[in-house]
Amino acid sequence: MKLSLVSLFLAAGLVAAPVSAQQAEPVEVMILGSYHFANPGRDLANMEVDDVTTPRRQREIEALVDALAQWQPDKILIESEQPGPDFHVSDYAEFSPAMLAERRNESVQIGYRLAHRLGHPHVYGFDEQPGENEPDYFPYGPLRQWAEEHGMAARLDAMEQEIQARVAAEGAAQAETSIPASLIEHNDRAASDGQHAYFYYGLFDFGDGEAQPGAELNAYWFLRNAKMFAKIGLIVEPGERVLVIVGSGHGFWLRHLAEQTPGYELIDVVPLLRAAADALASEREAVR
Repeated sequence: MKLSLVSLFLAAGLVAAPVSAQQAEPVEVMILGSYHFANPGRDLANMEVDDVTTPRRQREIEALVDALAQWQPDKILIESEQPGPDFHVSDYAEFSPAMLAERRNESVQIGYRLAHRLGHPHVYGFDEQPGENEPDYFPYGPLRQWAEEHGMAARLDAMEQEIQARVAAEGAAQAETSIPASLIEHNDRAASDGQHAYFYYGLFDFGDGEAQPGAELNAYWFLRNAKMFAKIGLIVEPGERVLVIVGSGHGFWLRHLAEQTPGYELIDVVPLLRAAADALASEREAVR
């Protein structure tokens, strides 16, 4: 019987973190998962979002940025695909406060605003999208087709409707909820990890041993997030603090990878979100 090299290492207890990863200061990674401020409609379930350029929402984003600035990140990464080796987002160089009245997406409203506040020369884009001869990282069409051909369309419909109902409820609650308060649930491990498990891992049942569309969707979704995480390592230096601003659907895997990868330390963003939400609540109470 032949043993692989990895098996021999495991048996001998020789697998360990590289010496450089053990000795270097860890990269501190803070993941800020967000709903999409600009209503791009690219997700399976999309929330209708208030206009974030109104005075009320701008004050809420300012409070959020105030809280994030206290952590003093060294670099800010956004969900934008940019070429290496520097991964710079070119239009950040054009940023001025006037841009906040024109561009509603969270990359500008939070990422550019915070980077400008901290005097950062660059914002970095680390997204991963399929290019030529690369796979679809979210092959939902084949999954839907398989479900319809194998009598499981109703079950998939029910799973979709559950997610859409949650998104609709969150949208309906916006009138009484600040942006930082809304983002708490997107970043709370108990809530967001449970939703990930319900939907993504629920898809493992969609397959018959020959075709495995549910397993493939999970694998390709992980692949996209793994490639994104690998780019973090190309952008940051040991000992730096990096704030990662992404759609909240990426949070599960990016947090997992930051926790489990040698040389990285995951920092919870929720205390900063709570601080921002509490500050806004105090402001409202003061004017009543």
